[in-house]
Amino acid sequence: MKARTAACVDVGSTYTKAAIVDVDSGALLATASHPTTSDTDVLHGLDKAIAATGHTPDETYVCSSAGGGLRLAVVGYEALVSAEAGRRVALSAGARVVHVAAGRLDGAGVAALRAARPDVVLLVGGTDGGDADTLLHNAARLGTVRWRRPVVLAGNADARADAVAALRAVPHVSCDNVLPRVGDLRPGPARTAIRDVFLRHVIGGKGLSRGRRFAALVRAATPDAVLTGVELLAATRPGSGLLVVDVGGATTDVYSVLPDTGSAGAEVAGTAWHGRTVEGDLGVRWSAGGVIEAARAERMPVRDGLEQAAAAHSADPGRPADPGTDLPLAALAATVAVRRHARGEPVADGVRRGGRDLRDVSLVIGSGGVLRHAPAADARTVLAAVTGDLAGGWSVPRAPVLAIDTAYVLAPAGLLAADHPDAAVALLRAHLLPAPPGPG
Repeated sequence: MKARTAACVDVGSTYTKAAIVDVDSGALLATASHPTTSDTDVLHGLDKAIAATGHTPDETYVCSSAGGGLRLAVVGYEALVSAEAGRRVALSAGARVVHVAAGRLDGAGVAALRAARPDVVLLVGGTDGGDADTLLHNAARLGTVRWRRPVVLAGNADARADAVAALRAVPHVSCDNVLPRVGDLRPGPARTAIRDVFLRHVIGGKGLSRGRRFAALVRAATPDAVLTGVELLAATRPGSGLLVVDVGGATTDVYSVLPDTGSAGAEVAGTAWHGRTVEGDLGVRWSAGGVIEAARAERMPVRDGLEQAAAAHSADPGRPADPGTDLPLAALAATVAVRRHARGEPVADGVRRGGRDLRDVSLVIGSGGVLRHAPAADARTVLAAVTGDLAGGWSVPRAPVLAIDTAYVLAPAGLLAADHPDAAVALLRAHLLPAPPGPG
């Protein structure tokens, strides 16, 4: 009997990557890539990437970060509570957070929101039964100015009906509150709503493809698919923490899953046990200069000649790979990104928000082209720089296993998770989990 196969395709800003998976066994049958054809129609590159695998799949699943991915703005009630909770939820949904506003929107606030050019606005505010005035004011303001981009309403449940009425002239969806009680962060419903809005309203408006086929194929923003894969992998290892560092050309994304203690978070904005941060100034191509600046700000040593090489990368992102430059840049980018992820953001003297305690992380995975294409030992030195970072102001994992997503299976597993969960788990186990010890 012929195996049932699925093509899992990630349409990135630079490359379109295809993986063919046997959906009965979870075996990875073939992979291929093709430059993303954003200047014509992304379907051209997508179809060529699949064709290069030599397979004709029965199903096709696509995630996309082309066209800048998903740009999201958060409008909340209070900067350290609801707006921060909304920001964390937006990151977990695979969005690039381009603006955060707190309090009542006035004319200047609306102008700043427009200037950020978000694809979606996440409108939050008030715990259930708590303050409703700010949420209702902001909903009415967006309705009055006839805001044209979709709004996801995820605030005080008691004010939902009135807020929906105020948004009647605005494309919108509503869902459960991201912060129903102080310290109780619930990202799931808003994450699902943001994903649905991305698929229905955003992908088709990016001008990436003519016709409806591409929009019909896309299941998620790429970071959302990756986080789903990370969550699925973590679920196979209950009680253990997981850290994934994805070093790209423009950004470095960090994903972590912490053991859920079942208790409320110490912060009033709540604890997201599954977290993601995006560092837009850290990348080994477009943002190479930012890596040097960030490393110097962190008082990290920068090898002689690396600053000049980074400037050349930033000026010409398409230049050929250079491991002598790319790997040291990746080590700096990954270390700074994880420092920021673990320490959180400074909000006052000695006070930070959104930090992550990574001491119980037992598996650290590196991803991104610079690591996938490097010799395994060299790629692991990048992760070793992160886990050996004793001067970064965070508690490093105690004794983690280091692995590289060389087959690029996190995004495909995330795409398969809903329809073929067993295949997705088998794919992750085969390529990312350490092999059990042999007999004796």
